[in-house]
Amino acid sequence: MKLTDFDTLTFDCYGTLIDWESGIFEGLRPLLERVKQPLTRDQVLEAHARHESSQQKYTPAKRYQELLPIVYKRLAEEWQVPFTPDDCIAYGKSVQNWPAFEDSAEALHYLKKHYKLVILSNIDNESFTYSNAKLQVEFDAIITAEDVGSYKPSPRNFEYMLEKLGDRGIGKEKILHTAESLFHDHKPANEFGLASCWIYRRHGQEGFGATMNPGQQPKVDFRFNTMAGLVKAHQEAVRQK
Repeated sequence: MKLTDFDTLTFDCYGTLIDWESGIFEGLRPLLERVKQPLTRDQVLEAHARHESSQQKYTPAKRYQELLPIVYKRLAEEWQVPFTPDDCIAYGKSVQNWPAFEDSAEALHYLKKHYKLVILSNIDNESFTYSNAKLQVEFDAIITAEDVGSYKPSPRNFEYMLEKLGDRGIGKEKILHTAESLFHDHKPANEFGLASCWIYRRHGQEGFGATMNPGQQPKVDFRFNTMAGLVKAHQEAVRQK
């Protein structure tokens, strides 16, 4: 299997292209400053992952910017910190401030010359517009949890994506699903027989950070620590053709 075997890259966005762990941690700073017992960054991220995943299960049709305030409330209760409704709402809107990884925009600009680029994200459409501006590329399709009415790793999100891309003549054998999260993306990609590329942004760190433990390690066909690494590998594959 070679990178040049595919004509479409389907991307998770947050954690892969957008540095959501830094965004989450910074967005929670007002809450963390009031926590009596100091928490490590990973403790914060893991607690966020637990409450986010649970909330997505119980309210799958709720837009992400409306789901995050509930996560904020659950965290405040768990950490026994006072909060206001305005605090919760402000956190829901903080996605617009989450930064792109330094290599994302340049890598996407290069990959756009060789692939169709598609977003499959647990985001709402309005919030994604802020991230898209940071990524500086026009995607060929943008599929959000708001569009589907459920959150990855639900199979509905992948079924929807494959149906919509299939309508455009894009078969799954030509799709390389590219993502950081083993839980949200690579595990369901395995179940749908999709080839996958792991952008292992958390290399060198323990645990799973802001994503849940996937259990058994999913199969991945390619692994790079950065988007720049994917670009370099593609350039090499092109030279070898």
